[in-house]
Amino acid sequence: MTQHLSEKDVRRIAEYARIGLADDEVVPMMNTLNSIIDTLEPITKYDLEGVEPTFHPIGDLSNVMREDVEVPGFSQEEALANAPKQQDGCFLIPSILGEGGDR
Repeated sequence: MTQHLSEKDVRRIAEYARIGLADDEVVPMMNTLNSIIDTLEPITKYDLEGVEPTFHPIGDLSNVMREDVEVPGFSQEEALANAPKQQDGCFLIPSILGEGGDR
């Protein structure tokens, strides 16, 4: 098996991906990743000169987003209509920090 990645590389990748690897997991992960890279190596031997890139399955579709049109929203009264509790035109919710009670 070819050594494509070192232990240092694996530690950097894990840190970048925010994956916690214990010291005893680095070498097995390095071996696994190097094995995966070896498995993919034959792909590099294909002559792809003149091969067109793959197409998008939806064709010429370039923008699937609707127009950004401003529409009227809820009034304050409509927004608070179903609120279990409200005070001074605001939602009143249970406190999750501190002494408890509604805030």
